[in-house]
Amino acid sequence: MSLALAHAAAAPAQSTQVFILPHGTTTLPAAAVGDLSAEARQYVAAALADDQKIVHLNHFSHHHYFVVLADKPTPGQVAEALRRNGHTLHGLLKANKVAEVYVHNLSATPAAALLLAEALSLSAYQFEGYKTDEKSRKAPALTKISLVGDAATGSDLTELDGLLQGVFLARDLVNAPLNKLNAVQFAERMAQAGDAAGYTTDILDLAKIEALRMGGLLAVNLGSPEPPTFSILEYKPANAQNTKPYVLVGKGVVFDTGGLSLKPTPNSMDMMKCDMAGGAAVAGTLFALAKNNVPLHVIGLVPATDNRPGGLAYAPGDVITMHSGLTVEVKNTDAEGRLLLADALSFAKRYEPTLVVDLATLTGAAVRALATEASAVMGTADAATLKQLSDAGYAVHERLVEFPLWDEYADHIKSDIADLSNLGKGEAGHISAAKFLERFAEGYPWIHLDIAGPAYLTAAESYRGKGGTGVGVRLLYEFLTRKLTK
Repeated sequence: MSLALAHAAAAPAQSTQVFILPHGTTTLPAAAVGDLSAEARQYVAAALADDQKIVHLNHFSHHHYFVVLADKPTPGQVAEALRRNGHTLHGLLKANKVAEVYVHNLSATPAAALLLAEALSLSAYQFEGYKTDEKSRKAPALTKISLVGDAATGSDLTELDGLLQGVFLARDLVNAPLNKLNAVQFAERMAQAGDAAGYTTDILDLAKIEALRMGGLLAVNLGSPEPPTFSILEYKPANAQNTKPYVLVGKGVVFDTGGLSLKPTPNSMDMMKCDMAGGAAVAGTLFALAKNNVPLHVIGLVPATDNRPGGLAYAPGDVITMHSGLTVEVKNTDAEGRLLLADALSFAKRYEPTLVVDLATLTGAAVRALATEASAVMGTADAATLKQLSDAGYAVHERLVEFPLWDEYADHIKSDIADLSNLGKGEAGHISAAKFLERFAEGYPWIHLDIAGPAYLTAAESYRGKGGTGVGVRLLYEFLTRKLTK
């Protein structure tokens, strides 16, 4: 779901309004006074002097809210503080059953109203799920946000709405359980989204995957009663500014039991419907780019299967031959995501890409290193490109922390009987996993994002909510659109 976003020349009388004020404001600007009584103005001034970040006036028929920008050292931190205030504001609007709100930007930060609208929309997200009892299905109170005057243009709102739809697509996919989203259904959902947004989808079935000799994807799928898929999402507008495509690769393990190296439960297996969050982020990014007619050629690759211990499941000690021709000794069947990604990274070479970025809920080591606050980043792209991606991460608060890919880490994935082992040492697991992927990402610049921490939250956290966060969509959209020549 998403809120309706609109532009308004002015706010109607007795409507609920939000005024964004500069940091340090102690008296109301004239534009925010309106018909407020002297007592009301005095109340707000006292609250501002007390350094309150959100001030609320209840007029019974309507409400006024005053949101004060934070004093932070960087624009990104100011923006994030405003998003978090937006989440708090959403709670107030929800408690007061406000259906529509008008937002005025009275600060010197041009994007402030858009940032607040973004936070309200992300906070209002609800996974519609499968509830049938009307008592348990609660319709959202807030249904429309109108930005007043020069707070934003109509094109700004259209772009924000397209981006939010991409985030919500990713969240919906991650939140769906296995019995509602197996590999085939996942591929079909991505294709349906492409039809709605404007990108094409080619779904490779089992026979085509076998013909391509994608040994990693096929091995992981051996224990499943359902076939794998390999989805190729392509957005290629006629006015694309890049001659060689950007390729996004997303891990699509729709459920991970760990295979024969079975995960313990609870706490490890019970949330593993989220193990396709990388693939969901790829779909969400393609959706946002296509919906907003961004002039870039972008391809998404999503190998998908579940990882189960049944039937002819691959076993520790097996040796498999990958799409690239390299052989891999399986030391642990729970290190399956890198096998799917390796085939996709090898396949990506045929596109002669400008850059390949993969996203995956790949390792517990990344979570232990960074918790849910950031994603780990590694790769062979040049320092300038890595910095551009990091800068985009700070702008949208989907932050990245770079780890090294020194030659010595290659020793972690040596095998006595094959070219590589799929499991590294007990330490630096997120690095050895990336070092494994590096062997298949040859011939082009490549960046790996381990999103295992922030992709899925077991408890609600500000506007990121609970469950699938859609991490990666806003990051990649910001990064890619910064590549445009204006």
